[in-house]
Amino acid sequence: MLMPPDFGLALDRSTRVERGGRLLLGGTPFRLVRLADHHAAALAAWRRGDPVGDDEGRRRFARALVASNLAHPCPPSAPPDGPRADVTVVVPVRDRPRQLDRLLRALAQPGSDHVPEVIVVDDASADQDRTADVVAANGGRLLRRPTRGGAPAARNDGAAAATAPFIAFLDSDCVPEPGWLDTVLPHFADPLVAVVAPRVVALPAPPSAHPLPGQDAGWLASYEDVRSPLDRGSSPARVLPGGQVPFVPGAALVVRAAALGTGFDETLHGGEDVDLVWRLTGEGWHVRYEPAARVAHEHRVSFGAWLSRRAYYGRTAAPLARRHPAAARPLAVSPWTAAAWAAAALRRPYAAAGIVGAACVLLAGKLAGVVDQPVREAVRLAGGGTLRSGRRVADAVARTWWPATLVTAALTPRLRLPLAAAALAPAVGEWRRLRPPLDPVRWTIARVLDDAAYGWGVWSGCWAEREWGPVSPDLGWRLAIQTGDELIATTGAG
Repeated sequence: MLMPPDFGLALDRSTRVERGGRLLLGGTPFRLVRLADHHAAALAAWRRGDPVGDDEGRRRFARALVASNLAHPCPPSAPPDGPRADVTVVVPVRDRPRQLDRLLRALAQPGSDHVPEVIVVDDASADQDRTADVVAANGGRLLRRPTRGGAPAARNDGAAAATAPFIAFLDSDCVPEPGWLDTVLPHFADPLVAVVAPRVVALPAPPSAHPLPGQDAGWLASYEDVRSPLDRGSSPARVLPGGQVPFVPGAALVVRAAALGTGFDETLHGGEDVDLVWRLTGEGWHVRYEPAARVAHEHRVSFGAWLSRRAYYGRTAAPLARRHPAAARPLAVSPWTAAAWAAAALRRPYAAAGIVGAACVLLAGKLAGVVDQPVREAVRLAGGGTLRSGRRVADAVARTWWPATLVTAALTPRLRLPLAAAALAPAVGEWRRLRPPLDPVRWTIARVLDDAAYGWGVWSGCWAEREWGPVSPDLGWRLAIQTGDELIATTGAG
């Protein structure tokens, strides 16, 4: 399907342009794309701010760039108040009257993205009358489930009752910021877009607020403010397994009703939002992450609830891997990178350097005639890529694989120091990069506990499901070298 002609295009911030606009490097998966004259001319025009235009070839090329995450769509702005009548808000809730009231008031207040239909689905709350009072006071429509089915069932019930062509799913502990729908809805002018997810950020506490019983408004909250798994970052992306943004949370999603199909999988006890996104992607739909739209979320910051939630996220990996093989792997690197880091962990620096050098030589031969300086580019890609992958390798060692890491360290004394470094270095490096409002000691403690809880959840889920994909690395990374026409063909944009 062709890109809409009135859309603009912006290159992803990680996409590199070389050879005077005739070579692109980046995307998901990473690739090198050589551009013919007509593709280079189109790219130059879009970088100047021109729209995609009516030319069919350019519209195919634009679609390929967006499909591969080399570029992102810039839809024309929606007219004020125009598209909101096409949206139904669905809120699943169970026993959260305070949060529900806050959300419904935010949706109805002046200056908000007011929508005419808000459906609240009560998933068998203990006090259903109180929920009903909150909904009635805020002008919503209430649906009641007689038995608890979880968020997937409640969302599906609400979607079945919705009348608008677009459905905004909002959890009751969310508060959308004004203007979020005006930012999200224009993306649906692209008929291939099925879902758009806003950025989920921490809900700021009022200055006079006091923590609720059992909550710690201090160091855990500071950690969660900058490292919540619900926050997918500041860069827009097409959501793809293994990509820069591999999933988006169901706490806030806007979905094209016609694409929803059977909806959320009610047999999943967690991860149903990831499953929906990956199913739609597998069917050829596009799922967009739009961080310019923001929805605030009341994060869990009591110690027990925080650890429990991290373990819960880990347990969802195995059921997802069974439904989507190879999509939930903890690490994707080339065999050369894996071998180099294994040699480094065994304290064989010369062997590690030799492996990286051999990879650079082979890649330089592959790049000859493609780039101006193949040796330098090979060193940048293979050598620099191996160094940059160290953080991902260390993350996998300390987070997903930590039970195996502990056993390995106990049995192999020479590996204890490098494995300990792998466990601590990511936390320290992340603190230096992010500079959170938290001292490095407590930040590192929180990060280690975060990793431990998540990794425990992954392994316990794998054991329960007898599915080991989430603890198996993907060593199949290869550099793809394509022409613009080949990019169009491989991304299905033709």
